[in-house]
Amino acid sequence: MSIESELKERSGSGCELCGNTNGLSVFAVSPSDGSADKSILICETCLSQINNPGTEDANHWRCINESMWSTEPAVQVMSWRMLNRLRSQGWTQDLLDTMYLDEETLKWAQSGQDDTSANDDKIKHIDSNGSVLQNGDTVVIIKDLDIKGSQFAAKRGTSVRNINLVWNNAEQIEGRVNGQTIVILTKYVKKAG
Repeated sequence: MSIESELKERSGSGCELCGNTNGLSVFAVSPSDGSADKSILICETCLSQINNPGTEDANHWRCINESMWSTEPAVQVMSWRMLNRLRSQGWTQDLLDTMYLDEETLKWAQSGQDDTSANDDKIKHIDSNGSVLQNGDTVVIIKDLDIKGSQFAAKRGTSVRNINLVWNNAEQIEGRVNGQTIVILTKYVKKAG
């Protein structure tokens, strides 16, 4: 049985990310060994947006709300990667907070994300003291910050745990303050610990 036939049987002949049944093709989830276990069946729309960062239609990717619960690790990996790529959308953080990946699948998702985003190697997020920031770090805000579109200010000394780097902007990170995900300029934080 070919990989495509195996994936069609597994997916019910629909895109494993959005459910579309037109223009389906096999997509190897990097790093891949070319097997069905390391591949997914996706539609032209998903393929085009995955391969061209910055062209994502955020409303199209609301389908991840369902695909992230797939029992197939390859589908879980691509759902996690797309949610991370779309972090600037408010709704994606809530999904990431509820999504569960076992340790091996999470390592796969993170390693492939590094491979597919050449910009990550070039862009370094530096805090106010010159320390390099990484996803998951804890930072402390060093200046009172007014939050646009919000009724609160992020106060100096506030600790922000489990930050996320904005992949295409070295001066921005994302974190949760008062239960809300906000973008913070790196010059206004220092790495904790």
